Amino acid sequence: MFNGFNDNIWDEHKWEAHLNEIEKKSDQLRKFIAPDPSGNIPRWITLLQENSDEMDAVDAFIEEELQIEEAYFPDEEDLDWDDDYDDELDDLIFGDLDEDFFLEDDELDDFDAGEEWKELSEDFAMSDHGSIETLDVYNDARALAAHILHWADGVHPRYRNQHYHDYVANILKAGAKLAAGYSFGFEQDLLGGNIAYTKKALNLVNRSLDLLQEHLKNEPYTTSTAYQYQHEALFHLRNHIGIYVQELREQFYLGFQ
Repeated sequence: MFNGFNDNIWDEHKWEAHLNEIEKKSDQLRKFIAPDPSGNIPRWITLLQENSDEMDAVDAFIEEELQIEEAYFPDEEDLDWDDDYDDELDDLIFGDLDEDFFLEDDELDDFDAGEEWKELSEDFAMSDHGSIETLDVYNDARALAAHILHWADGVHPRYRNQHYHDYVANILKAGAKLAAGYSFGFEQDLLGGNIAYTKKALNLVNRSLDLLQEHLKNEPYTTSTAYQYQHEALFHLRNHIGIYVQELREQFYLGFQ
């Protein structure tokens, strides 16, 4: 076991425990924004109705999830760091998501100063100079979520049971967890939070695979073609996220060398 930790720096496990407490609080807020599908219209259906296409609905869902998480995220003084370390965390976690986190289409031609060009390069995707929109694993998650929304929208309401709702929700939330992790950045002091959120995305994809294999496979709305495509896509995404977690861990431990 690696024993070179700085006591001021939280690893993925300490962040994970802290984020679990945050999620308990954010779930209360989510019930008002995204009601339980057993008695209400699922949030993703509303977002599909409010947006021009499935990808816009996915992005709206992710942005909404980030705002819910941010609402209950602790202030810096609530975290168990030394006082001299707190001064380095002025821009903790989410920051100004709507201005800086995602690139707008009309901004893509405006990078002509400093190091802003790095936000357009895949080479800097895993750095604080990059943009999540160049992160392959995130784009894979968004694309799969958009595909699932299109497929799910075509399922007759009488077949939309709890397993179906959980399946769609888990796949949507996986992209949101990747985005939340990315918002932590890649500096060692917050990288553990990035890893913890990314692991949550991995768990959601694994649960989606289980739901597909154990419950949705034999439903009348799941054709063999749909099942094969979704199973392969989820398997690929699960492996991609797993590799990404290992890359983040390597980057975290490298900071102690």
